[in-house]
Amino acid sequence: MQLNNLTLDLRSYSAETDNHQHDYHQLVLPVSGQLDISVGKQAGLVDSHQAAIISAGQEHGFSGSEDNCFVVADIPYQLAPEFEQLPAFIQLSPALNQYVRFLHQQLQQYNSVSTQRQMLLLLIQLLQEQCGKKLKLDRRIATAQNYLDHHFNTEISIGQLAQVASLSPRQLSELFRQQLGMTPLQYLIEKRMQHAWQLLEQQNLTVQQVADAVGYSSLAAFSDRFRKHFAIPPSYFRRCGK
Repeated sequence: MQLNNLTLDLRSYSAETDNHQHDYHQLVLPVSGQLDISVGKQAGLVDSHQAAIISAGQEHGFSGSEDNCFVVADIPYQLAPEFEQLPAFIQLSPALNQYVRFLHQQLQQYNSVSTQRQMLLLLIQLLQEQCGKKLKLDRRIATAQNYLDHHFNTEISIGQLAQVASLSPRQLSELFRQQLGMTPLQYLIEKRMQHAWQLLEQQNLTVQQVADAVGYSSLAAFSDRFRKHFAIPPSYFRRCGK
């Protein structure tokens, strides 16, 4: 899958170690088999319990077991500059493991570049959340991000958010994009969609209740946005008994 220099696809690795580096970030998430990886001075294993985050410029090598398959994302540095602050290896939560299985399924089908990008952006946010590591952000951007994290289910304007951050709307948008790789509006949408995905996995909530919980008064608007993000409607979770 490609969007400029961004790719998300399925890959298998040989048993021979290959040492190299590149100017983009790379995520390696398990589908089957194992992969021994060294990242800088760290060494670890990508398997059903653990994933690897290789930041741009890090020298790394790998060696795969037989019959291996991984979801691999190549991410331009500009899209997620904070990745260089994340650990090289992370344990996978049940929720993230489930999302990797969803990606595996989707990668075997055709998806639009817009859908591909949205799936990858959600993956990036899930990883950031799971790592639980405080990113070294400008204090004003951290304030804006925190506000979005706690008020994403309400109507928020760029002017209102700029006041919260003590910046002009233009300064806020520029700094936010530089440090988090997306605009405040994109971040807000991603936050809403991420939370909606989690809520839809709960069988005791209707799609309308989920829409209300993430700030959409219109069920049609919510469903349209969700479908554009993931190429599936919110009702997918109900049909599949998820």
